[in-house]
Amino acid sequence: MFNLFGPRSYLGVDIGTASIKIAEIAKGEPKPRLINYGILESSGHLERVNNAIQTSSLKIVDKDVAELLKTIIKKSRFRTSDAIASIPSFSVFITLLEFPKMPKEEMVSAMTYQIKQYIPMPVTEVTFDWFVVGERQDNEGFFKEQILLVSVPNEVISKYKNIFKLAGLNLKSLEVESLSLIRSLVSGDPTTTIIVDIGARSTNIAIADQGALKYNQQTDFAGTVLTQALSSGLGINIKRAEELKKERGLLGTGDEFDLSTLMMPYLDAIINETRRTKESYEQKTGTKVERVILAGQGSKLLGIDKYFEKHLNLPTAIGDPLLRVKYSQELSPLVKELAPGFAVAIGLGIREFRDYKS
Repeated sequence: MFNLFGPRSYLGVDIGTASIKIAEIAKGEPKPRLINYGILESSGHLERVNNAIQTSSLKIVDKDVAELLKTIIKKSRFRTSDAIASIPSFSVFITLLEFPKMPKEEMVSAMTYQIKQYIPMPVTEVTFDWFVVGERQDNEGFFKEQILLVSVPNEVISKYKNIFKLAGLNLKSLEVESLSLIRSLVSGDPTTTIIVDIGARSTNIAIADQGALKYNQQTDFAGTVLTQALSSGLGINIKRAEELKKERGLLGTGDEFDLSTLMMPYLDAIINETRRTKESYEQKTGTKVERVILAGQGSKLLGIDKYFEKHLNLPTAIGDPLLRVKYSQELSPLVKELAPGFAVAIGLGIREFRDYKS
């Protein structure tokens, strides 16, 4: 009858290539509440890719990651063990399909028949789901339903289940990180948006339209490549290069400007991939992308939003997942600094409270 420990909460767990971020979210009015968070970062990936927590080659050691989770759980003193975890986009297959509008029963039959040709693995080796994310009218006036097909190798799912079991967490569900990003950054906003999530080892590029995921792409150009460019160009060790990148970003002048130009060719590679993704989506759907939102630890590079805006000719902003939650003033100083990198974790945590008002 009485809940002596407050409203039920969930852990949004984002296991990246160089860090683990956890946001504990509880029900609140009018928004869910961020009641705790934890982060564990590794610098080993800067020098050796094998020291990354996980990579696009699916290198993820169950026991090692479980031990890292245990460490962050112990330090952060979360009050729940119920967890929702993200699967990185490089571990899944995401495809936007279009079919003539038809009754639901016929759509189920059509998807059952068509699905094999869109999954690059035997159907028995993946778990898949699909859902209607919108509709559009083509040039001939016919209405097409847009279907998002998501499939995950069973091997990946098994690894996550084992990791969370070893860590003593109750894994309630898994979700592709792009869906979590959209929930925390543009939920309820119909603006067609391209979200560029710049991590340590990879950058995920997702397009949201009417608040739903419509397109997804990934590139290996990311934050670590920028750091390595500074290290090589300046002849300094990798950790010092990482410090300079965080301190000066793209805003320097004189010698500092020369420092920023070392990163620009690699940053341009991310921008070019973003532009290709944008143009491909616009050509396929006839819908114009209206803005860019940057997320991830790489979005904290000073001046990066203006650089993207200049080269893509689109309004660009740093994503703020804190707009979707309430939190105490005690958390304010540190949370504001970390917010861009917590977009996935917060998106996972608010998943169970979808009826909140944004």
